[in-house]
Amino acid sequence: MDSRGPVRPSFAGSGLGGPVPKDVWILLGVVLSTFSLRFFASTAWLPAALSLTPAVWRQGFLWQLVTYPFVGFGQPGFWFVLELLILLLFARDVFWRLGRQRFWRLLALAALAGATVAILVDLGRFAVGSPFAGSLPLLQGQRTLLAVVIAAFATLNGEATIYLFFVLPVRARWFLGLEVLFAFLGFLGTRDLAGFLGLCVAIGFSWWWLQGRGRRGRELWLRMQEGWMRRRLAWMRRRRGFQVVRGSKKDPWVH
Repeated sequence: MDSRGPVRPSFAGSGLGGPVPKDVWILLGVVLSTFSLRFFASTAWLPAALSLTPAVWRQGFLWQLVTYPFVGFGQPGFWFVLELLILLLFARDVFWRLGRQRFWRLLALAALAGATVAILVDLGRFAVGSPFAGSLPLLQGQRTLLAVVIAAFATLNGEATIYLFFVLPVRARWFLGLEVLFAFLGFLGTRDLAGFLGLCVAIGFSWWWLQGRGRRGRELWLRMQEGWMRRRLAWMRRRRGFQVVRGSKKDPWVH
């Protein structure tokens, strides 16, 4: 995609076009299915168990830290369908840019970062004697997925021009600020401080990870592992009589 030219056309922004990947259809299907289960008495327990709640730290329901984005949230109607449509458009483009592995990794890591902050805020409220404020409406379900894929699109296509609703030209990178603005407006209406901060962290993490900071973090982790292995080999050589000789640069240690 030529980042100097306009991106056209799409409902909310679509730079690469092409077919919708099977993974994105599966993602939408899961969100829609879990959303539907909320409205039946016999199945409502499942989305309740997978959504983000204080049970993470009260009962040890740690799986909620990564399952909550895939549980559809809200009320049946036009806005829920609109959120799914926008999610489809942005997720399609981000998937083709990142590939399957990085796409799912981004969703999982950004959701985990946002949920961790939200739960820590809730824990802090409990510590000072303030009760849990609600159900984290700003962070739950497809809203976190939307925040992450839109932030990813804005990061990957920062200089592209998107025709928002077909008519309003907007630079893709502006969506990062617009997301935070909309989240703040949502906070004013819900007083969901934990959800607002968690959403901001999910957006910021998506930008940070795709800017290459995540890659440098992984390189640092690999260097730490290499240092640990060097010390372990040195210990084994002293204690067990192993002989360690230097090999090539590609395989620096040969036993």
